[in-house]
Parts: sequence; C-alpha cells; structure tokens
Amino acid sequence: MYIKKYHIGLTQWGFKDWAGKFFTDDARPDQFLHQYASVFNSVEGNTTFYRVPASETVKKWGEQVPDDFKFCFKFPQTVTHFKRLNNVRDEVLSFLELFNPIRTKLGPFHIQLSSQFSYNEFSKLEALIEYLPNHLSFAVEVRHPDFYDKSKKEHHLTALLKSYGINRVIFDTRKLHSIKSNEPSIREAQQKKPKTPVRFDSTGIHPFIRFVGANDILNNEPYLKEWAIITADWIKDAKHPYIFIHAPDTLHAPKLARFFHNELSKLMNVTPMPEWPIDRKDKQLGLF
Repeated sequence: MYIKKYHIGLTQWGFKDWAGKFFTDDARPDQFLHQYASVFNSVEGNTTFYRVPASETVKKWGEQVPDDFKFCFKFPQTVTHFKRLNNVRDEVLSFLELFNPIRTKLGPFHIQLSSQFSYNEFSKLEALIEYLPNHLSFAVEVRHPDFYDKSKKEHHLTALLKSYGINRVIFDTRKLHSIKSNEPSIREAQQKKPKTPVRFDSTGIHPFIRFVGANDILNNEPYLKEWAIITADWIKDAKHPYIFIHAPDTLHAPKLARFFHNELSKLMNVTPMPEWPIDRKDKQLGLF
C-alpha cells in the first residue's frame, strides 16, 4: 500500500549508486523514477533549477509514477538567482504551464531565493506571488538573515505567505553544521547548505520541511524524532506536510527517510513504507 496522510521523499530519484542497495541490482537509469516512486510518494525536483525540461520529458515523468505521487519542482535559477525576480512574469508563467499535462501530480513548487535576496527586494517577491496561479501550490525558501529577525521583516514575510496560503520552506541544517568531521560528503554539505535558524510554525496547509543532518541514523535520531512529533501534530490539524530527507552522501538518504516514517508510525496510524525494490526482488526470487 502507498503512503497516505503526508508526502515524503528525497532530493532526487536518479542516484545511480542506489542500484543494488535501494534499487534492484539491474536497474537501468530509465527505470530509476518508477522504482523510486514505488516507495516514496514525492521528490524534490531540483533538476528544473538548472535546466527547464522539454514538454515530452515532463509527460514521461508523469507516466512513470502513481496517481498520488507529487513532484515538487524548483523554480529555475535564472528566475530566482540570476534575474532575482526582476521582470520574470512571462518566464514564470511559461515554466508553470509546462507542467500542465501532469498537473494532478504536482506538489508545491519550490521557490528558493538567493542568500543575497534581502528585505530590500521584498516588493519583487510580493509582485511574484500576486500573479502565481491560484490552482497551484507553492513554497518559498528564504536564506537572508533579514527574514529571521523575529521582528518587522520576518513578520511581514509571514503575513504575506499566510495571506496567500503559501508555505514557508523550513530547512533544518542544525545537525549538519554541528558535526566535526573530515568526511568529504559532510564537509561539502557544510559548505553548500545554509546555516539558517529553524522555524517550527507553518504558513500554509502544506508544511514543507527539508532536513539534512549526518549520514547515519544514530546522529540524526533526536532531530528526526522531533520532526515526527511535529508532523503528527500537523496531520492531526488537517494539514498535509511534505517532508524531504537529505543526507550529505545521498546513498544514505533512503534509510534515514524510512527511519523517520517508522518514528511517525509510532505516533499515529500511517501506512507502512513499501519495501525497497531490492528487497522485493529478493523475495520474488525466493519463490522459485
């Protein structure tokens, strides 16, 4: 059975080193999305941050996932980082229209703003939000310190997002930045991921959490248990959260997500996470 009540996923679906560990041994790249979506019911669509896909590619993605699966595609960096929301209306609306063929399989679009995007540019965010289509869902990620001041600037952002039912992305990197390690994957993640405060309140009906910590379960345990409690409360409040689990080394992300889901299942009745493709194949082989 597929996971209900909330959506959980990873940062990508096509990590080749999952073959033989999460995917089946013989999984080909054109099978990665289908196998991924047999376990997880959402994914961060980071691919669109770097390159806008062809319409045929979008349709193929939609054909490979179940009806309840949700893609959370990221706005292109040309819009958010290069043009910094300046005169991007046509580009944004064209980008969103591209996904019309798979509109029933769309979660919140992820609008990640540059760490240099400050309160001084707030009017550009207001203008963007005003023309975003009402039938789609969105989540905004801010990284500039202005939006964590617990005062006028942050309150203004919160009021704007709440008035449009837009979710504020919560990026929890507390554990990641507390690790003292020379492991390359951790050092690289510490350099790339923002060190922003964590906010535990939601601004829309789809709380949007991005968590990145250590590569092992033990060091992440207190944080993932905390998020399981918060997620359970949101679900009880009739919200539908999106939880994305990162790992410095993406190889370990599936097991961290499974641990989170198991912790949530201790707090409320949620469908068990499906077995991984590699485990299902082993069981099928055992029948013969």
